[in-house]
Order: sequence, then structure tokens, then C-alpha cells
Amino acid sequence: MIIVQILLAAFLFFALSRVFLRLRDHKIKSAEFGFWGLLFGSAIFGVIFPSETTNLARLLGIGRGVDLIVYASIVTLFYLMFRAYVLMEDIRHEITELVRKIALEKKSK
Repeated sequence: MIIVQILLAAFLFFALSRVFLRLRDHKIKSAEFGFWGLLFGSAIFGVIFPSETTNLARLLGIGRGVDLIVYASIVTLFYLMFRAYVLMEDIRHEITELVRKIALEKKSK
């Protein structure tokens, strides 16, 4: 195992431990833990066994393992950006409702 693999694996195990601690403290739901656990677990597997990503890529019709990782990362980032966008829109609507409610209460006083 080369130094880069060791460093990446150590970081990913640390990140996975943070996800587990958030689950234990009830700051995230089980489904969120499953998503992040699968994501970090897959990354750990890919770092420790890089040749297996190439085998999986070839099975899926992709030339190299690194290409598979890049494609999967882009799709995951798009999904997370969409989730963040939806969350921000929900918050914006809630703030608008609160501001309207406060304005109407002040006007009636």
C-alpha cells in the first residue's frame, strides 16, 4: 500500500466515524447514515483495492476504474446539489411566510 492510499483511507475512516457519531447523537437519520456510509465505504474499498474498481468499470463498459469513480462522483455531486437547492427553497418559503405573519401581526397592533 502506498502512502497516498494510507492517507486517503485514514481520512475516509475518520469521515465515516464522524457519520457514525452523528447517527449515535441522533443528528442524522438511519437513511442518511446509510447513504454516507455507503459513499465512504465505497471510497474506502476503492482506495484499498483500486484494481477492483477497474474490474467493475470494465463490467459496466467503462475503460478505467478512475473513469467510473469520476462519473459516479459527478452524479453524486449533482444529486447533493439538487438536495441542497430543494432545502434552500423550502427555507426561503418558510422565511417568507414568517415575515408575512410578523408583518400582519405588527400591523394589527
